Amino acid sequence: MNNSLEFARTLDAADPLRAARSSFIIPVENGREQIYFLGNSLGLQPKRTASYIDKVMQQWSRHGVESFFMGDDPWINYHGHLVKPLSNILGTLPQEIVVMNQLTVNLHLMMVSFYRPEGQKRKIICEAKAFPSDQYMFESHLKALGLDPDDILIEVGPREGEHIIRNEDIISMIHQTGNDLALVLWGGINYYTGQLFDMASITDAAHSVGAKAGFDLAHAAGNVMLHLHQWNVDFACWCSYKYLNAGPGAVGAAYIHERYHNDQNIHRFAGWWGYEKETRFLMKKGFVPMRSAEGWQLSTPSPIMMASMRASLEIFEEAGFAAVYQKGQLLSDYLLFLLDDINKSSSSMIEVITPSSHNEKGCQISMLMHKNGKEIFGKLSREGVYADWREPNVIRVAPVPLYNKFEEVWHFAEILRSTI
Repeated sequence: MNNSLEFARTLDAADPLRAARSSFIIPVENGREQIYFLGNSLGLQPKRTASYIDKVMQQWSRHGVESFFMGDDPWINYHGHLVKPLSNILGTLPQEIVVMNQLTVNLHLMMVSFYRPEGQKRKIICEAKAFPSDQYMFESHLKALGLDPDDILIEVGPREGEHIIRNEDIISMIHQTGNDLALVLWGGINYYTGQLFDMASITDAAHSVGAKAGFDLAHAAGNVMLHLHQWNVDFACWCSYKYLNAGPGAVGAAYIHERYHNDQNIHRFAGWWGYEKETRFLMKKGFVPMRSAEGWQLSTPSPIMMASMRASLEIFEEAGFAAVYQKGQLLSDYLLFLLDDINKSSSSMIEVITPSSHNEKGCQISMLMHKNGKEIFGKLSREGVYADWREPNVIRVAPVPLYNKFEEVWHFAEILRSTI
């Protein structure tokens, strides 16, 4: 690698996914395309999204409620458009995916099924300073069970003076908790540092002491390679508005390993859309779940929200997720190279707190600014860079593979260099 505009343009010219950018609407101000590095917060809108939603609207206008069974694309089958591409991205079997609700709702539902405190086996291990919504989920769910969160939750954080959480410390805490451990519920990628965790080893360790393992994949789904079924993960949940580009407040999704689909003893909250599909409309008393992850559904889904997700997932299918992941790693590698070059001439004002190895990062790079962080962030914004400020002094950026260019990474670094 080298630090030049020509080199960045050479990378773009050789990029097999360069055409994918034209499938998205890039923000423009004063006739200039902005540098949008916030795919870790809200992905950009695919150009085809409006037409996919409009097809649902047209079907609704023509057939009303019968649109579930009539028209070119009956809504009763719409879920089927989503599970195959999602299974390719998440590394699951199609029947292990269900598209429903939003992330925190799904986490509560998974807690009902997979957190069953009994006797001394009631502890939960989670990451220290998890995303606030996860913290509030834990707090409220445990209180609803009559349990004290301070007594149940075991938080694992970085060592003194460090920013990332060592995998050996997670595994050690799992074994140390032993027979008291009921559940490990961890984030796939830490939202603040961008650290990717070793979900396979965490799952193995949890299972070795008889505990369940689940993951919040909000920052991992559509970002990094996942093999949930192969890793034997019990369950996972994620949102679809970040790297999956399904739109603000988009419908979320969950994975439940197939070994639970026919378990008659598993606890769950039930609703009519999770009822056995063949007899759902007989409206019988007594819940009979679908024999797949769809058996965890509660309410009638929104085909409008599903259409928005479908528009994005088709782009992933066209690109191939292996290629998406590879470019994402190259983009963040290039950014790390440029940041290192800046530090050589600026007394290391930027401390990158995201690990650099491919098995510990995705697209996001988090920069701890040692001086004038807020001022530097303001200058980036004025120069057309969409980035994210996190108190007290961290700037997060995430160049993503489907619509960001290497040239944008280079320009971002030059703006940062000139500002410093």
